[in-house]
Amino acid sequence: MTDTRRSVAIIGTRGYPSYYGGFETAVRKLAPYLAEHGWDVLVYGRRGSTVDADPDRDSRVETRVTWGIESKSVSTLSYGLSSSIDAWRKKPDVALVMNVANGYWLPILRSRHIPTLVNVDGIEWDREKWGRMAKAMFIAGAKMTARFGDELVYDAEEIGRRWRADFHVDRGVFLPYGGDVPEALPVDPGLEHGKYVLYVARFVPENTISEFLAAASSLAADTKVVIVGSSGYGGELDEAVRHLADSNPNVVWLGHLRDDRRLQSLWQHAGAYFHGHSVGGTNPALVQAMACGSPVVARDTVYNREVLGDTGEFAEASATGIERSIRSLLGAPERQAQLSRASLQRAQDRYSWEGVCSGYEQALVDLIARRSR
Repeated sequence: MTDTRRSVAIIGTRGYPSYYGGFETAVRKLAPYLAEHGWDVLVYGRRGSTVDADPDRDSRVETRVTWGIESKSVSTLSYGLSSSIDAWRKKPDVALVMNVANGYWLPILRSRHIPTLVNVDGIEWDREKWGRMAKAMFIAGAKMTARFGDELVYDAEEIGRRWRADFHVDRGVFLPYGGDVPEALPVDPGLEHGKYVLYVARFVPENTISEFLAAASSLAADTKVVIVGSSGYGGELDEAVRHLADSNPNVVWLGHLRDDRRLQSLWQHAGAYFHGHSVGGTNPALVQAMACGSPVVARDTVYNREVLGDTGEFAEASATGIERSIRSLLGAPERQAQLSRASLQRAQDRYSWEGVCSGYEQALVDLIARRSR
């Protein structure tokens, strides 16, 4: 934006470049964008979580791994603490902090007069995967974020509404995730354009995985079903998917895919992509599916309706409801084509990475200017 060089530390993700989830997708887009626009960018990460040989890695982005405890319950907290302490020493012009679990450490950054832009993520305490103690931890972190975060980022308008109602905050900017519109890609071997069902998600209860698997076992009697994802930790849901794939030749489980082009091809050629996320805000997978022109059947939630508008079909969260909606779409090629065109246009109009990254940069610049005043 100007010739003045600025510095930013990005705290709270698995690092750069990483393909784990939505935060990591955002960082893979935002970090090079800021470097290209004259920023000194430092991304904190975790051990073994990045693809350092990634050909798309931008060498201008500095990365740093601090200490942390590798466990499902405390990894975010421990890495967030060590990253915040290191950032306190380095004193960047501004910090972008991801996840309200890191709200506990915002006073560390404030004591060094480092302004913070905090992406609050979804409503974590609504997620079924967390127990009572974890939910209480997230709520407390959110309260710390509301108190000590200098500016907040909501990735959905509904998330902003919840924060204004629950935490009485009067600040925050809406910055969703973006999607890349790919070139025409070849269909994956063994699949046929418009004839298969696709599911892409982490295997957690709030992503409607159990209900989808029940629907998939019936759909697979005459339809190809492709499943992309895993729990990340193994367990009952992974075993259930493995059993379904092993026992039915029409079910293909690809695990976690790091190949963006292959995943985009799967979205591009699917007859129906089922999006089962029930909590959170603007989901990166949904936006990318739209950018690929994938006909979407989504679980009926306020978040999915906000993102899709009238460019998708919506299903109740039951095996019979999911199967009914998917079969209806698979049997209507003209409807598939209509939704494909409409969702692609909506992604281009509302969810471009250029617009998202520009919005983040403006928010960071505004924070620096506010501090100098």
